[in-house]
Amino acid sequence: MIELIITALWLVIPAYVPNSTAVLFQGKTPIDFNKDFIDGNRLLGDGKTIRGFIGGGLCGTITGGIQIYLAPTLGLPDFNTNIFLVASLAFGALLGDMFFSFLKRRLNKKRGSPFPGVDQLDFLIGALLVTWLLYPSWFTTNFTPQVLLVVFVLTPVIHISVNLIAYKLGYKNEPW
Repeated sequence: MIELIITALWLVIPAYVPNSTAVLFQGKTPIDFNKDFIDGNRLLGDGKTIRGFIGGGLCGTITGGIQIYLAPTLGLPDFNTNIFLVASLAFGALLGDMFFSFLKRRLNKKRGSPFPGVDQLDFLIGALLVTWLLYPSWFTTNFTPQVLLVVFVLTPVIHISVNLIAYKLGYKNEPW
C-alpha cells in the first residue's frame, strides 16, 4: 500500500508544483487580457496571468526533469525520460485550473469564492486529461485504476492542507 501511495504521488508531482508556484510569479497581465465573455463576465479573471502560467508550468516541468534524473536511483517511474511528458502534466494542470475558472465565471462565482471539489481537483483533471491525450500508452501503463484512486483521494487532502498553510502564512487571501 505504501509503495502504491509513493508511486501515485511521484507521478503527480509535476502537476502539483505549477499551481503552488504560479502565484509566486505575480504577473500583471491576465491571460484573458481583461476580456469579457458573451455573458458579460470576465473570461478567467485577474488570478490567471501570463507570467504565472509560464512560470508555474516551467517550475512543474523542471521538477519533473529532476524526477527523471532521480527515478532510476529511487526505483520510481521515469516518465520515459521525456521532458515533454512532464510538461504535459505541468501545463495540463494549469489548463485544467483555467478551464474550471472559466466555468466558475459562467456560474457567476467571484474570484476566490469556494467551489468545493472543483477547487481541489481542477488542476489534477487537466493534467491527467492532457497527458492521457498526448501520451495514452504511457498514461494507461502508469495511471492504473489503483493509482488514480489514490491520487483522487489524497489530492483534496493535500490541496486543502497546503492552502490552509499558505493562508496562515499570508500567501493566499482565502484558505481554500
